[in-house]
Amino acid sequence: MGYQFTKKLHSDFESAIAKVTAALNKEGFVILKSFDLKETLKSKMNVDFRKYRILGACNPQFELQALSAENNIGTMLPCDVIIQEHKPGSIEISAVDSVASSMTFQNEKLGKIARAVRAKLKDVISNL
Repeated sequence: MGYQFTKKLHSDFESAIAKVTAALNKEGFVILKSFDLKETLKSKMNVDFRKYRILGACNPQFELQALSAENNIGTMLPCDVIIQEHKPGSIEISAVDSVASSMTFQNEKLGKIARAVRAKLKDVISNL
């Protein structure tokens, strides 16, 4: 089992971020954080890196269910989605597979929630 779903887009970087954010919102996710890895590596280490953004996506309904099923699941929240540019116009979008990450917990109720989250994230990625 892999740990993410991936799709390649032919787009500019900022448009890809907007498209992914809109697709996540459509599936009930909100963005809790947006982490610009390129900017951070440049400012903290003076390293040039490709455009790479991590979006911390949260679906409040599923997160509440998950926290009710497993009080320490917060260590694995939110669901991360990455947008990275390998070369201009070549964008890769990846989302975490919540089922793979929830396997650490031996909790069937949490597994059911993780499968529902995975289905939504798969829809987001496949519909880009």
